[in-house]
Amino acid sequence: MTATTLSPRPKRKVEKIYYAFLVPSLVLFTLSITLPAIIGIFFSFTNSIGFGDWDFVGLINYVALFSDPAVLASYLFTFGFAAVTVVLVNVLAFLLAVGLTAKIRLKTSLRAVFVIPMVISGIIIAYVFNFLFSNSLPELGQAAGVGWLSESILANPELAWIGVVLVTTWQAIPGTLLIYIAGLLAIPGDVYEAADLDGAGKFAQLVRITLPLVAGYIVINVLLGFKNFLNAYDVIVGLTNGGPGTATRSIPMTIVTGFTGGDYAYQMANAAMFFIIVVAISLLQLRITRGRNAL
Repeated sequence: MTATTLSPRPKRKVEKIYYAFLVPSLVLFTLSITLPAIIGIFFSFTNSIGFGDWDFVGLINYVALFSDPAVLASYLFTFGFAAVTVVLVNVLAFLLAVGLTAKIRLKTSLRAVFVIPMVISGIIIAYVFNFLFSNSLPELGQAAGVGWLSESILANPELAWIGVVLVTTWQAIPGTLLIYIAGLLAIPGDVYEAADLDGAGKFAQLVRITLPLVAGYIVINVLLGFKNFLNAYDVIVGLTNGGPGTATRSIPMTIVTGFTGGDYAYQMANAAMFFIIVVAISLLQLRITRGRNAL
């Protein structure tokens, strides 16, 4: 039996149009994202205020972050806000998706109504709700004689975060809802027909059929939502501007405020630390989801 010599695989020809699309995008991404990030990380090891002379200070900025109560408070608020909001958004969006995929009239029109917040700017939504929380609801509370409703929750340091969560949830539900609707519509109808024949009720079908089959979509929404909420900025600016005091100041707000307040290098260290934390969380989440074969 003679050995046959395998001929080398012919190289796949790359069309020139591929480079025409790739190179400009790569250059723009490098100049607008990668290069500024590298420069920012470099200056995080200095005492620069954003202009003028500067000197290397090593890890002083990074060490100072762990003893700065304002920075620690912004991390606590941001992660707490993201955790609460992602749970609220996913629960409400999933329940709405179940209702909007059921056999009801005008479900197509209702879907269009529920996705309207998705096309409105976050800052506009925040200003509208700011007026409602600061004027309309207190007037309604005074007229009804309800004491806790007579004052704006946005002016209360202990309750302002609730307003931020509610508005962010209202804005984020449509995108999450669309993903859940796509997942529910992908489930074959035969599965539910078989469950009906076996005598399974609607709640049993929801728990034992629907939830397991849309588990991958739940993971996607949780990952996307949590990362988006960590970067919350425009809604908070329009609602509370980080107040009262610094009660609702997120990490991005703390970083931007520091840039304009002469703490450029210090807040660049904060931004670099925040980036590392987010990447670590992303890698951990991906490892967990791959281990469970959810995606």
